[in-house]
Amino acid sequence: MRLAICYPPIPSDKGTPLLSQNRQFQWFHRQTAIYPVVPASAATLLRAHGHDVLWLDGIARGLTPEAFWRELETWGPDAVFVETKTPVVKFHWAWIRELKRRLPHCKALIAGDHVTALPEETRRNAPVDAALMGGDYDFALLSWAEGRDVPVDLAALPQIDRTLTRWRDYATRNGNFLRTPGAYLMSARDCWYARCSFCSWAALYPTCRTRPVAHVLDEIGGLLDLGAREIMDDAGSQPVGDWLRTFCEGLLSRGYAKRLHLDCNQRFGALSLADYRLMRRAGYRMVLFGVESANQATLDRLNKGLVVEQIRQGARDAAQAGLHVHITLMLGYPWETLEDARRTVALGRELLRRGHAHTLQATWLVPYPGTPLFRDLQASGGLLTEDWDAYDMRAPVMRCPLTHAQINALISQAYRAHLQPRPLLHAAARALANPGHLLKSASALLSHLRDFR
Repeated sequence: MRLAICYPPIPSDKGTPLLSQNRQFQWFHRQTAIYPVVPASAATLLRAHGHDVLWLDGIARGLTPEAFWRELETWGPDAVFVETKTPVVKFHWAWIRELKRRLPHCKALIAGDHVTALPEETRRNAPVDAALMGGDYDFALLSWAEGRDVPVDLAALPQIDRTLTRWRDYATRNGNFLRTPGAYLMSARDCWYARCSFCSWAALYPTCRTRPVAHVLDEIGGLLDLGAREIMDDAGSQPVGDWLRTFCEGLLSRGYAKRLHLDCNQRFGALSLADYRLMRRAGYRMVLFGVESANQATLDRLNKGLVVEQIRQGARDAAQAGLHVHITLMLGYPWETLEDARRTVALGRELLRRGHAHTLQATWLVPYPGTPLFRDLQASGGLLTEDWDAYDMRAPVMRCPLTHAQINALISQAYRAHLQPRPLLHAAARALANPGHLLKSASALLSHLRDFR
């Protein structure tokens, strides 16, 4: 079978759509490309079983719609797979209708957290041949292509074919990387906690599965051979405990610690100062944490499983160990007052001012279908709209005490925390390691301020 894995271009004056490998959709004014690990695994697995595969990411390559269609039609697929997300699902419905007009015999497959939550809605609005449920697109696509159930076994997956999936298209235009070319992998699917009420990926991966340590180390070795200089482990929360310690020992014993920078997502309250120090010795550079809110009542309603003091302690320990600490904040909760929101911004600014965090990201809260947050708001009448185009952080979709302008102003204030003396000194130190990164970071900050004007 000839199967194309596609990300069609989505022309918009809003900017670049962050669709692939992204838990929260957002439009960026700055060109950004994130390598979609699981679809890339799907392409590899299909080819390993004898299928012809076309990797066609029109967003990452900056293709025009005309150029994209020309390449797809010339290749002549039997089936096309697209991944979607709530704010662009209507675009993908229309695109699939156009696919059927241009290539009437081509099968159309679609997946994503929105489709998993509302599969019948997609079947009503687009002539899809299959709406794949869950997040294991690789095994689901192979099952569909071969007409048999393929068991999900992460340890049995072949290493991703980075050439087939054009990894260098994603290797430089990514704000996470201090050194480029950079690459993505996932040590687990997806988060060992997986209980946050706002997270749409918890529905895709309700049970966390962890890859064997040796399998991940082998993948890192292959990426280093390709020339990767920084690697982001984009599991929702990287495994901890014995897995992490064994992994760090493997990085050291194989000599990888001296050859790379490693980044990961992690949860506060899961690791000790000794763990962070081991990670630093093993080659870790950056750890990303979700703060979300400085208000304990909000953390409890989000089911974060955290107390505020764990945020301060965890950030302090990771920074003391020499790691770059990146934190994420969310604003626009329907139950928070202006003072509550200001408290979250103040915590973010405090952590940067003290050097316990070095960079931050601030976004709107978006209640995606399939999450407990969405169900609660829908049941209580807390949603302003179910027009999915609006779920892109550009306008309020929930009843909230704060206005659109107030939320954007708070987000901008959070980003301006990078202009405090200590974050500026940290940025200067990073610029010594990579002079081009200072310009890149400044461009990113200006872009984020523009995103939330």
